[in-house]
Amino acid sequence: MDSESGLRRGVESRLEFIEFRLFWEGHVNRSDLIDVFGVSINQASTDLNRYLGLAEANMVYDKSARTYVRSSSFSPVFHQPDAAQYLSQLRSLSDGIIAAEDSWIGGLPSFACAPTPARGVSPKTLRAMVTAIKRHEAIEVFYQSMSSPEPAWRWIEPHALVFDGFRWHARAYCQRSSAFKDFVLSRITDTRSSKPADARSSVDSEWEEQVDLQIVPHPELSAGQRKAIELDYGMENGVTTIPVRRAMLYYALKRLGLDTDPAARRPQDQQIVLQNRDSVEDQRA
Repeated sequence: MDSESGLRRGVESRLEFIEFRLFWEGHVNRSDLIDVFGVSINQASTDLNRYLGLAEANMVYDKSARTYVRSSSFSPVFHQPDAAQYLSQLRSLSDGIIAAEDSWIGGLPSFACAPTPARGVSPKTLRAMVTAIKRHEAIEVFYQSMSSPEPAWRWIEPHALVFDGFRWHARAYCQRSSAFKDFVLSRITDTRSSKPADARSSVDSEWEEQVDLQIVPHPELSAGQRKAIELDYGMENGVTTIPVRRAMLYYALKRLGLDTDPAARRPQDQQIVLQNRDSVEDQRA
């Protein structure tokens, strides 16, 4: 919705919800709005009538089912359907991030997600990192590194949070090693003093620079298999380009299974290869 609509955000959100349910579920009624938003029966009726007034062709009332159903001429006005958003809600439900009653999905399909190990990030640690990033501060952390037998206090200057697909890190300037590094949040067991930071994130060249990964199907796959991979990755003309910060390159290659020689695995297992491997390897160096 644009600002000229004059709709309050709460009302707009409910109109988006009506459209979400119409697209994904095929129907919506007053009880849906009441259950999700906690509004009164009168307010739910008002919202449905308001939606009809703004997008009359999108739904019709089914008297026998006593619900509004999606019409054949449905065209979204308030909420652009997004498969990634729908699937991310399922993932959030699986991980326990949101409860079923907080999801906009009505009738949940049967689904399962590969389990992700719980990471012991302390809320106080995360708050301290976020605060330091916002205030451009250095913070003293008690950190257990892989290279030391015991944790130790060190000063870091965080400027961003990073998710590598499995763990959250703080991207920070380490005053001890005079370099920008990634600090795993779950390995920070305590924080204490803070002070103004000296380093600027703009000089973190690995963070600022971008690398393009040109992904193509493994050339030894059959034509049908290559076509399946092209569909999986939304490739155009047999290739897709994935931009990634150079600081994230190691994680991206590892997660995509591109961190080893493709010849080390069967084509059916490897499935994708880097078309621009040489240039990417140069930037990893």
